[in-house]
Amino acid sequence: ANDLMMLCVGVTVKESSKLGPRPEKPIEIYEFEGCPFCRKVREMVGVLDLDILYYPCPRGSPNFRPKVNQMGGKQQFPYMVDPNTGVSMYESDGIIKYLSEKYGDGTVPLSLTLGPLTAITAGFAMIGRMGKGNMYTPAKLPPKPLVFWAYEGSPFCKIVREVLVELELPHIQRSCARGSPKRHELLQKAGHFQVPYLEDPNTGVNMFESAEIIDYLKQTYAA
Repeated sequence: ANDLMMLCVGVTVKESSKLGPRPEKPIEIYEFEGCPFCRKVREMVGVLDLDILYYPCPRGSPNFRPKVNQMGGKQQFPYMVDPNTGVSMYESDGIIKYLSEKYGDGTVPLSLTLGPLTAITAGFAMIGRMGKGNMYTPAKLPPKPLVFWAYEGSPFCKIVREVLVELELPHIQRSCARGSPKRHELLQKAGHFQVPYLEDPNTGVNMFESAEIIDYLKQTYAA
């Protein structure tokens, strides 16, 4: 099915907020798709319309999971590094609060303030795809991060992110939640708005359609 026909599928946090200053450099988050605490942070990222440099840390991966241990002293996810301020931290609730205060108006959506219940709710959102986006598949590390236009509520974006994470491919995710000006930016760039949209600066390939993107990622980077 064409991804465009199904963009409205999926439930997500209300995607609106008063936006604060924009970070000059992408905030870095070490995480993996199957982690409900990581999903909470991704939902806040969508609310704040932030571009994030994600370093995937699936179980058994050789690069970024060990790096988190070296930087912070433990393998716990998500782990955020803000190169704009020098701040780094674990704990999803702390990261959400920090991002809201630094890059929003200081408010956090109610659905992301319910503590353990939020994590349970985020976990339910992943039922049916358990195990996806959790385990490492041997892959070649690209010299430059890929650029992935997406938003958290789209099931088509989710299945691509699962593969990005399993292959441990660093990627800058350009959040395109409802109301985001980046929707118009992608429209201008690619001729129409549709997500997911992948740009690979390593090969010059740009493409729509989740199934084609997944095939491309596996053919290009799987070892």
